[in-house]
Amino acid sequence: MQITLNGDAHEVAGPLTVNELLARLEIDGRRVAVEHNLVVLKRDAFDVTMVRDGDEIEIVNFVGGGVQEG
Repeated sequence: MQITLNGDAHEVAGPLTVNELLARLEIDGRRVAVEHNLVVLKRDAFDVTMVRDGDEIEIVNFVGGGVQEG
C-alpha cells in the first residue's frame, strides 16, 4: 500500500498499526510523536490505530537538550 511518510511517498505492506509501522522502520515509539491524517496520536493509540492505503503519517523524533543562546 502507498502512504505519505513525512511528506514522501512510501510503500509498505499492510494494513498495519502505527506500532507495527514504527517497528518496521526501526523507530522506538517511546521517543517519537506521530501524526496520523492530521491528528496527533496519544502513545496508547499506537496499537489500535490502523495505517491504510493513502494515509498521511508524520513522525517527529524527540531530541534532548536545552536552549541554545547565540
